[in-house]
Amino acid sequence: MADLHEHVEDDAELAVEGALRPTSLSEFVGQHKVRGQLQLLLDAARIQQRPPDHILMAGPPGLGKTTLAMIVAHDSGRPLRLSSGPAIQHAGDLAALLSSLVPGEVLFIDEIHRMARAAEEMLYLAMEDFRIDIMVGKGAGATSIPLDLAPFTLVGATTRSGLLPNPLRDRFGFTAHLEYYEPDELERVVARSAAVLDVVVPAPARAEIARRSRGTPRIANRLLRRVRDYAIVHGTHPASVGVTEAEVAAALDLYDVDEIGLDRLDRAVLDAVVRRFRGGPVGLGTLAVAVGEEAETIESVVEPYLVRIGFLGRTPRGRIATPEAYAHLRVPHADQAFPFDDL
Repeated sequence: MADLHEHVEDDAELAVEGALRPTSLSEFVGQHKVRGQLQLLLDAARIQQRPPDHILMAGPPGLGKTTLAMIVAHDSGRPLRLSSGPAIQHAGDLAALLSSLVPGEVLFIDEIHRMARAAEEMLYLAMEDFRIDIMVGKGAGATSIPLDLAPFTLVGATTRSGLLPNPLRDRFGFTAHLEYYEPDELERVVARSAAVLDVVVPAPARAEIARRSRGTPRIANRLLRRVRDYAIVHGTHPASVGVTEAEVAAALDLYDVDEIGLDRLDRAVLDAVVRRFRGGPVGLGTLAVAVGEEAETIESVVEPYLVRIGFLGRTPRGRIATPEAYAHLRVPHADQAFPFDDL
């Protein structure tokens, strides 16, 4: 019964996230250059009455890659099929997926860099010639049977484009590089989401949420929902949900999100580098053990933001803390040269 309750809660959370997603490029906030490039690509395909070129979305998590894939399908009037790299671990998995596509369908593969190598090699031919070769039999008697595919558009999303093999990356007609959002763009994201959630969020409160959102719309929407929950429980007028700047600060402090958006894991990583390893350098594996987290999580989730705001540096010898990190943690440090020349 408890599992059923958790499943219902998860479905409700996913439904809320889906409702907050924009459904067209005109509704999508931020990523101005990418939106213009995608609009041109879709308009050209519509005029020529053909499927859009294959698209690769590259960038950190939470910036809108999945949402843009949905918009590509919606704005081009095509059906959408969702999958992920970890789910495609054999060439047969990919063959079954590709052979079931209808003409013009948009296939979205999240974390495409995590596909099996054999599936990647099959995908080369499928993207270029809309054909795959199926191996029948084994050993000397094995034969290859060509299978024609319906024309489709592949939209791949990756947080680590450097892990994609060059032959696969070169077969995408367009690569969209998504960047972190500016605070004013995040304020617009919060304003739009607040309207969808029917929450009144005045400008100072929107600015506070945006400031703590790490340049990421997904985090902004998550914090907005937690602030809404706080206002419903502790607010003075829970019947008509509205939040104040003080309630935003109190809610985010409750969830361990500090004034610049660092959470518990971010601060644990910084604290380990600064206090336990005296500013570094410290290797990624050692740092992961010190904070009790997977190395991949630190490298893909924590480090990008800490490097971006200048709190952490990456050198061939390991991670180092900057003077700004010491200042944020209120830890005194001796003046020293930080080896950024090795970055």
